[in-house]
This record gives sequence, structure tokens and C-alpha cells, in this order.
Amino acid sequence: MAKYFKLIADNRKARFDFNILETCKAGLVLEGSEVKSIRLGRVNLKDSFARVEGQNIFVHGMHISPYQKVEKSKLNPTRPRKVLLNKKELIKLSSKVAEKGLTLIPLKIFFDGNWAKLELGLARSKRKYEKRDVIRRKSDQREIERAFKGKAYGS
Repeated sequence: MAKYFKLIADNRKARFDFNILETCKAGLVLEGSEVKSIRLGRVNLKDSFARVEGQNIFVHGMHISPYQKVEKSKLNPTRPRKVLLNKKELIKLSSKVAEKGLTLIPLKIFFDGNWAKLELGLARSKRKYEKRDVIRRKSDQREIERAFKGKAYGS
């Protein structure tokens, strides 16, 4: 049986706002209609974050739109969802999050075979000057590419 990875949603803003120190792949506890909505790509990770609560990790703010053929008032689209990790990973992540300035951010949601998975990133917030530096470097790189594109090579 061949495994496949199908990317559903990517949190690109998180990579701009945070320095991602390490990532891990985790499962999610979902309802059946939520899985159908995720398969249709109706999920948003923009303002989501993960929080350690007791012996579990929950994702807050992840918006999964209700599936059209299910009663709409049945589920809250932004309810906290439990993240499934083995005990060793859970202890490791919760101890690192306890450090000052580190947080867990959902980076991607994808299907690994038939299972919906979430990529969590252990992140540290970027300072304002770091963000400006990234923007400046991208703009300089664009200018260099434009300059070389306009000139003929070898003449």
C-alpha cells in the first residue's frame, strides 16, 4: 500500500512572524464532517496556535468550515481540537514550551494516507527589525533577478 501526502493548508504567515526551531507531525481528533470539510480544503490556520493543557495539547483558533450536508448548528468551527502525540513527544514539547518565549504554531494540515495530520512548529517570535530585514532581502533579490533578466548573457 503506497502512502501519499496531500497538502491541504499551509500557514505561510507563521513562517514570516516566527522563527521555527523544530517541527513535528501529529494527529488530530476530528468529527467525521470535519474530515470531509478538510478534504475539500475548507480549513484556515491563519490565527491558530497550540496550547499545553494538563497532559494534552489543544489547537485553538483553527477554523474548519461546516460541511454543507450536515446540520450547521451542530459543530463550532473554531472549537479547540486535541492533538495526538505519543507520550515522549508530548513531554518534550511541553517542557520546551515552558521555556520563556517559545510557543507551538500549526504550520500545515495534510493527509498522510487516509489520516489528517498537523505539522506543529516550536517557534520563537521574530522582532520587528527581523521582519523588516526579511522584506528588504526579498526585495533586493527581486531587483537583482530583474537586472539579470533584462541583460543578454555572453555578450
